Amino acid sequence: MDLKDETLKLSIVVPVYRSASILPVLVQQVQEVMVNEGLSDAFELILVNDAGPDNSWDVIRSLAETHKFIRGINLRKNAGQHNAIMAGFNHVRGRIVAVMDDDLQHPPSALIDIMRALEEGHDVCYTKYLNRQHAGWKQAGSRFNDYVATLLLGKPKGLYLSSFKAMRREIVDEIIKYDGPYTYIDGLILDVTQSITSVDIVHQARHEGESNYNLRRLLSLWLKMATSFSILPLRFATYMGFALAALSLVMVVFVVVAKFLHPEYPPGWASLIAVILFIGGVQTLCIGMVGEYLGRTYLKLNRRQQFIIGSTTWGRRAG
Repeated sequence: MDLKDETLKLSIVVPVYRSASILPVLVQQVQEVMVNEGLSDAFELILVNDAGPDNSWDVIRSLAETHKFIRGINLRKNAGQHNAIMAGFNHVRGRIVAVMDDDLQHPPSALIDIMRALEEGHDVCYTKYLNRQHAGWKQAGSRFNDYVATLLLGKPKGLYLSSFKAMRREIVDEIIKYDGPYTYIDGLILDVTQSITSVDIVHQARHEGESNYNLRRLLSLWLKMATSFSILPLRFATYMGFALAALSLVMVVFVVVAKFLHPEYPPGWASLIAVILFIGGVQTLCIGMVGEYLGRTYLKLNRRQQFIIGSTTWGRRAG
């Protein structure tokens, strides 16, 4: 990790994936905001190329040559948004660290409001969208994710876990101590501090193209949260086992009593098959939960890396 540079007030980490055409506009807008606030020499913009299929890395290198505040990191293979952010966290130098997306849906002007919220004494500041521009299915998924985070991680009710946020450098120093391969930044934040606030921002339309997040990636993110920071799913499986055992005992008693009282009852083939399928489905679900935990434990014990850095704009670094 780079040494802390006390002259820098702000480090901005942006995971980049298929955004070659958007990056110049993003850099221009961030620079304008920082210059207007008198911070032109007190910030850095860390662009982490997550091994996308376009020429984003070439664009980052070109921008770094003409803007001294840009530092680029190129990953050898796609690591995912949260692991790419961890790569950036390991190289930040500012006293405040912000995270924002590369699609310009997060207005750079809001960086100032977030910084002021942290200057009031909070450790972390999230953003809350006043007018979300995401598709309906994605908003529904976010609401479900919000409910699960409250249940599993102890997230304060009403706090929206936005990808646009900022935190004190001390929080980042604690977060990067996590060395597991399945990173969930918000879960790590909630593990580190309770001093969290939020500010309202206007959610802008995507500058161009479509979101890189799909249902599969959202499900993968949910699994990271559920299995990396809580054992509640395992407890759920245990409780379900107890409940099924109790239900089975009740059904056995019911069937025996019914047979004695009504010997003429025909054998219940349909109900028997339904019960077998139900119990089999629950057993498969529980085994899957256990397997998910074991698989993640196996990969961590084998020291699977969060990310592999191929090169940087300030030199080469082998991963």
